Amino acid sequence: MDTPAIRKPTNRQEIFHFSHPQHPLVQINMPYLFTCMGCKEYGAGRRFRCQICGFDLHDFCALAPQSLHNHPFHHKHQLVFYIKPGGFLHSKCDICGKSAKGYAFRCTSCSFEMHPCCAAMSREMEFLTHQHPLTLSSAVANAGGESCCICQMCRRKRSGRFYQCETCGYCLHAVCAKDLVNGLYVHGIVPPEKNNILGTAARLAAHALFGIIGGLIEGIGEGIGEALIENIGRGRSKSIKKEHQTREIVYSHEREEGMPAKICQPNGC
Repeated sequence: MDTPAIRKPTNRQEIFHFSHPQHPLVQINMPYLFTCMGCKEYGAGRRFRCQICGFDLHDFCALAPQSLHNHPFHHKHQLVFYIKPGGFLHSKCDICGKSAKGYAFRCTSCSFEMHPCCAAMSREMEFLTHQHPLTLSSAVANAGGESCCICQMCRRKRSGRFYQCETCGYCLHAVCAKDLVNGLYVHGIVPPEKNNILGTAARLAAHALFGIIGGLIEGIGEGIGEALIENIGRGRSKSIKKEHQTREIVYSHEREEGMPAKICQPNGC
C-alpha cells in the first residue's frame, strides 16, 4: 500500500509558517469546522492554529513540502507546491474535481494539479466506511456514463475520479473520500457546500412558486384596475349627463319667466 507523500505531525508540534510569520502555529485537535487559510477548503479536528488570532491550516497544508517526486497519482513528473492559483480562472483538481482556490501541487510539464488534501491520499487506502481496501480508479467517470458508479457515501452519481473495492465493488467518490481525510466525517460534519445543494433547490422552488403567485396577483390586479377605470368612466359619464339635464331644466324655466337666454361658453355659462 502506498504511503502518503506528506508527513504527519507529532503531538503538540509548534511551527513557524511562512503564511503567518508574526505568530507561531500550534498543532491542536478540536472537533469543530474550520476553513484552512492555505487551500481555502474545510476541515475539522487536527490542525495548526495561531492561538492569538485564530489562523488555521490543515496539517497537510502546514507541512506541505516544496515539491513532490514520484507521487502515486502523478509519478511521471515532479509536482511543485504553489500558494496561489494561476491565471484569472480557478483550475480544477485532477483528483477530486473541485476548484483549486489556494495551495496546490502543480506539474510544470503538463496541466496536472491537485489539492494538498488529495496529495495526502494514496492510490490504495483503507477507509472507515468499508472493510476492504479501496483503489483509486485510473479513469475519470462521467455522471451519465456506464463507468460511473453510485457512491456509497453521498448515494449519488458524480463525474470525476473514484475509489472502488476490487472485492465487492463498493464505490466512493474521491471528493467524498477527502471528508475521511480532512476530519469532517469523523466529527459528523457535513460540508456547507453540500448543504447548499438542498438550499439552492429550495430557493429555486420558492422562486418558481412566487413567480406563479405573482402572475396570478398581477392578473387579478389588472382585472381590478380595468374594472375601476370602467366604473370611473361610467360615473363620469353619468355625472356629465345629469349636469346637462339640469342645465336644460334651468334654461327652460328661464324662458318661461321671460328672462333673456344665457349663451354658454365651452368652459361654463
